Amino acid sequence: MTAPVFVVEQLPGGTEFVLDGPEGRHAVSVRRLNPGEDVVLTDGRGHWAEGVVRAAEGKDRLLVTGLESVREESAPAPFITVVQALPKGDRGELAVETMTETGVDAIVPWQAARCITQWKGDRGLKSLTKWRNTAREAGKQSRRVRFPEVAEAMTTKQVAALLAGADFAGVLHEDRDTAGEPLATVALPATGTIVLVVGPEGGVSPQELAAFAEAGAPPFRLGPSVLRTSTAGTAAVALLLGRTGRWS
Repeated sequence: MTAPVFVVEQLPGGTEFVLDGPEGRHAVSVRRLNPGEDVVLTDGRGHWAEGVVRAAEGKDRLLVTGLESVREESAPAPFITVVQALPKGDRGELAVETMTETGVDAIVPWQAARCITQWKGDRGLKSLTKWRNTAREAGKQSRRVRFPEVAEAMTTKQVAALLAGADFAGVLHEDRDTAGEPLATVALPATGTIVLVVGPEGGVSPQELAAFAEAGAPPFRLGPSVLRTSTAGTAAVALLLGRTGRWS
């Protein structure tokens, strides 16, 4: 089994480090790590170091040694962003969790016209914090050292601008008469950025489709079945990772 991952604000400059606070408590009281076990420390931004547990103190202090060097994982190419319309309830966190585990690089919450959920005021801030915390925890769980970026919620106009700057952009659409080429066969860039839009349960409105098409993001079919908004992004990311060679 691969070594568990713990997040630190900054990688240690020496060969020893004390992991404390919430991460230390998780390592000592939840994971119950013992001397001699391997761990990975990361800042979640691509920097990481391997270490070995030397001792556990109390309930929240883990002494880690053997941190000989800090390594850096380069940014992936192509860089995959999913624009996720706000789902109902906790299905937003589910979408973030599974996309993170699969390998998405960035997630953009989108306040689509047909979204039932509204991110406003304190509720919006709390929801964004939940999404970011979910990405962090799922990144650790899946042994990633570069966690996906979760942006602030965007409007349709802002999403259109994001799509216009991508090397490849598209909108997932379930209607075969509206959607064009399947995502499984369309030509994809080997480098640069890929941005995909996942609409809400009620679908992407005609006005939104028109705005995105004008920005260079036509609709694409994902498969024969209709997926929920909380699972479509994960399926699309898996397909892209396989087709671009990032899973090779």
